Amino acid sequence: MVKFSKQFEGQLVPEWKEAFVDYWQLKKDIKKIHLLDNTNNIGNNTSSTKKQKHISFASTFISALGKKFSSFGQHQHREHHGAIQVHKKLASSASKGDMYETELLEQFADTDATKEFFECLDMQLNKVNQFYKAKEKEFLDRGESLKKQMEILIELKTALKKKRGKGASSQDSKEDESISCTISCEESIEDRTEQEQLEDNSTDEPETNEVPFADSPRSDEMGKSMRMKRVDSKLSTLSGGVYNCQGKNLRIKIPLTTPSRTISAVSYLIWDDLVNQSSKKIPEGSNRLHINKTKLHHAEKMIRGALIELYKGLGYLKTYRNLNMLAFIKILKKFDKVTGKQVLPIYLKVVESSYFNSSDKVMNLADEVEELFIKHFADENRRKAMKYLKIHQRKESHGVTFFIGLFTGCFIALLAGYVIMAHITGMYRPRPDTVYMETVYPVLSMFSLLFLHLFLYGCNIFMWKKARINYSFIFELAPTKELKHRDVFLICTTSMTAVVGVMFVHLSLITKGYSYSQVQAIPGLLLLIFLLLLVCPFNIFYRSSRYCFLRVIRNIILSPLYKVLMLDFFMADQLCSQVPLLRNLEFVACYYITGSFKTQDYGYCMRAKHYRDLAYAVSFLPYYWRAMQCARRWFDEGQTSHLINLGKYVSAMLAAGAKVVYEKERSVGWLCLVVVVSSGATVYQLYWDFVKDWGLLQVNSKNPWLRNELMLRRKCIYYFSMGLNLVLRLAWFQTVLHSNFEHVDYRVTGLFLAALEVIRRGIWNFYRLENEHLNNAGKFRAVKTVPLPFEIDEED
Repeated sequence: MVKFSKQFEGQLVPEWKEAFVDYWQLKKDIKKIHLLDNTNNIGNNTSSTKKQKHISFASTFISALGKKFSSFGQHQHREHHGAIQVHKKLASSASKGDMYETELLEQFADTDATKEFFECLDMQLNKVNQFYKAKEKEFLDRGESLKKQMEILIELKTALKKKRGKGASSQDSKEDESISCTISCEESIEDRTEQEQLEDNSTDEPETNEVPFADSPRSDEMGKSMRMKRVDSKLSTLSGGVYNCQGKNLRIKIPLTTPSRTISAVSYLIWDDLVNQSSKKIPEGSNRLHINKTKLHHAEKMIRGALIELYKGLGYLKTYRNLNMLAFIKILKKFDKVTGKQVLPIYLKVVESSYFNSSDKVMNLADEVEELFIKHFADENRRKAMKYLKIHQRKESHGVTFFIGLFTGCFIALLAGYVIMAHITGMYRPRPDTVYMETVYPVLSMFSLLFLHLFLYGCNIFMWKKARINYSFIFELAPTKELKHRDVFLICTTSMTAVVGVMFVHLSLITKGYSYSQVQAIPGLLLLIFLLLLVCPFNIFYRSSRYCFLRVIRNIILSPLYKVLMLDFFMADQLCSQVPLLRNLEFVACYYITGSFKTQDYGYCMRAKHYRDLAYAVSFLPYYWRAMQCARRWFDEGQTSHLINLGKYVSAMLAAGAKVVYEKERSVGWLCLVVVVSSGATVYQLYWDFVKDWGLLQVNSKNPWLRNELMLRRKCIYYFSMGLNLVLRLAWFQTVLHSNFEHVDYRVTGLFLAALEVIRRGIWNFYRLENEHLNNAGKFRAVKTVPLPFEIDEED
C-alpha cells in the first residue's frame, strides 16, 4: 500500500507545491512528540513495577475501581470541554481573511513539542486559506472578464450573420471580407473594473496587434499622445480606428505572432507617423463598426483558449482544496494515534468551516464555464466540450516498450557488424582512397548526431517527469499529443536501426566488388526517405509532433518575424549545438543535387565559390537566428537582459566565423584570433549558463554556490554538472591542437567532439527547464494567461 505522503506529492500541482500543507514538517513534529512520549512511558513503567510488589489484592481492586470511575469522569470532562480550543481572529487586512490560533488546555500545556505542532498546523491552515482566497479572486475576475468578452463576441457574430443574410440575396454571391454594423454597449459591458483592465494588459500576456475598426473623430492632441504611447510600448498594441460608444472605445487585439501581423503592425505605425490624418474617417456622430471576419475568427479562438485555461485553473484549485483537506485529516489522525487524545473532531470542524473548504464560488464558476463552452463552442454537445475542457493523458502501451527492446537489440547487432566490417576493410583509417569517408560518412555522422540529440531529449523528459517538472506546460505542448520518453526512445531506436542497417548493406556491397557509382545513391536515398517521412501529410508516425517540429523550424528561420515562445528559443539553442550536422547536410545536399555522386567528383562542392560562401553562413546561422530571437524578445518585452543575451550569440558568431576562416587559411594570425575570440565567447557563455540559464552561482544562497531551491536532493550533482559543462565548453581547443586518435581518420575525431557538444547540450536542457519551472513555481503560475481580444477604454 502506497503511503499517503507519496500520493500527496504525486497528485499536488507542482507550481503550487509551496502553497500546499507542509505535510512532511507536520510529520516530523509528530515524530518528536512520539519520541518524548516513549521516553516518559519507559520511566513511568519502571517506577510502577516497583510499587506494584508492595500492593495487596484489596488495595489493587479499590484503586482499580477508583481509576475506572475517575477515568470515566475525565473522559466526560474532555468530551465536554475538549483537549484544545481554536480561536478565530480577524486579520489586519481583508486580503488575508480570518486567522486561526489554537489554545492548548492544561493537559497539553507542559509539552513544547505539542505547542510547536499546533503552531505549525495553524500556520498551514492560515496559509492555505490565504492562497485559496487569492487564487479564487484571480479566477473569478478572469471569469467576469470572459463573460463580458463573450457578450461582445455574440453581438458581433449576430451582426455578421445578418450581413451574410443580406449578402446572400444580392447579386454578388461572394461573401464580403468585412462588414459594417451597429453594436450596443450594455451595462454589463460598461462596468469594467480597473483591475480587469490591468489583468488584460498584464506583462504576462503576449504582445498584441489591435485590429482597427473604423476611425472615430479624435483631437490632434489625443492622436499625438496615442502615437507616443505606441512608440514607448514598442508596438505592444496597435491603436487603429476605434468605435466610440457612451464614452467607451472598443478595440480588437490580435497577437503579433505571425510575419503578416508583424509587418502590418510596423507598416501601419510608419504610415500613421508619415500621414497625420487617415484617409478613411467616419463622420461625426456615426455609430457604424467595420468588422473583419478573419479577425473576429481569431478573437473567437482567443476566447475559446482562455475558457479552456480558466477551466484548467479551476480544476487545479479543486484539487488544491481536496488534497489539503485530506492532508489535515491524515495528520490529525496520526496525532491522535500517537498522543491518545481526541483532537481530530475538534480541529476538523474548524478546517471544514474555514474559507478554502466552505467557499463554493469555484464550483459555480466551473459550471458556468462548462455551460458557456458547451453552448458556444461545442454545438450543445457536452461530450465534445469535455474532450477540450477535461483533457485525459494518453495511456502508455506495453507494445511501445516491447519494440524499444526489439529495435535496441537489432541496432546493437547491426552496429557491431558494421564496426567489424569497417575495421576489416580499414575504412576509418587514413588512406589514399577517401571516397567513402568524404561521401558516405557525412550521412552516417549526420544521423548519429541527430538521433543522439533526440535520445538525450528522451532522457531529459524522463528526468523532468521524475523531478516533477511540468515541461509540457513550459513548452505549451498539447497533453494528448506530446511525446513521452518511451515514444522518443522508440523513434531513436527504430531510426538508427534503419540507418545502420542500410549502411551495413552499403558497405557489404562495396566489399563485394560493386563500384561506388553503382551504390553511391543508397545514402542519398536514405536521407530522402527520412525527409519525405518528415513532411508526410498522412496521420502516421507521430504526425502532430512532426508538424510541430516543422512549425518551430519555420519560426526559427523567419526570426524575428514570429513572436518568440519558449519552445522556439529552446529549439534554436539546440541548433547552436548542431553546427557540424548542418555543415554535413550542406555538403550532402550539394553532392547529390549537383549530380556529383554519378562522377564521384566529391571535390566539386569544395571548389565551388558559392559552396564556400554558404559554409561561412551555415557556421553562424544558428547563432544569428538565436540573436534575432533575443532582439524580438527585447522589442516585445523591453528587458535589457535580452540585449545582453544577444551579445552572447554575437560573440559565438564571431568565434564560429574565425574558426571557419582558420580551417581554410591555417595561418598564425588567424590562429591567434580564434584563440582570443573563442576564449571571450567561452567565458561569456559559461557565465550565462551558470547564472542566467541555470540560476546557480548565487552568493547569498543557503546552498553554497547554488540556488536556494533545488529540485535534486544531492548537491554534488550540480557541482559535477558545472564542472563537466566547463570541460565540454573547452572542446574548441581541438581546433588549435589538431590531436587525433592513433590510426583514426580526423573525421571520426570531429564526430566524437561534436557528440560531446550534444551531450553538453543535453545536460544544459535539464537545468534550463528546472530553472524555468522554479520561476513559474515562485510566481505560482500553473496555467497560461491567454490575452483577451476585446478591450474597452474610458475616455476623459
